[in-house]
Amino acid sequence: GMAGLSGARSASPGSPPALDGSFLLSPLGGLMCAQAVLGLLVWSLIAATTYHLHAAYGWVMFVSLFFWILTLLFFVIYILQLHQKFYMVPWPLVLMISNAVATVLYLTAFVTSAAAVQPTSWRQWDYNRRAAASFFACVTMIIYGVSTFFSFRAWKGLGSNAATSQVTDHA
Repeated sequence: GMAGLSGARSASPGSPPALDGSFLLSPLGGLMCAQAVLGLLVWSLIAATTYHLHAAYGWVMFVSLFFWILTLLFFVIYILQLHQKFYMVPWPLVLMISNAVATVLYLTAFVTSAAAVQPTSWRQWDYNRRAAASFFACVTMIIYGVSTFFSFRAWKGLGSNAATSQVTDHA
């Protein structure tokens, strides 16, 4: 079935995309899944509040939604092995830069979100959701940071990473 195609180097530009099951088990694959879940938590918690009344939460919404969509795009590209079809794109470098920018912007979103949480909020559930969103923004920031480390190693060609071993072929 599809499992046999996961390690195949026969991803010619004309062939249909094949699911890469091994990517899910790689560090980058697992981290992307975590980013997608946590990012969804951050923006959905903020979206469930009266965030439009506070400029600070507009920024948190932008950061969390933008990188959630971008992460899903990267995930689809890697799981369908499209990074092999578009080999002219330096995927490890693109991924590293994206993760590094996400880490920095998530830091600003986390600090902004945490600073804007007011315990004296007249809507208790808004307070709870904002506090939770701040916490998950911090965790998401850390995971993007870890991903930056792994994608930096992949870009430099260090270690054997399932997501990039096909791209940076040193054989």
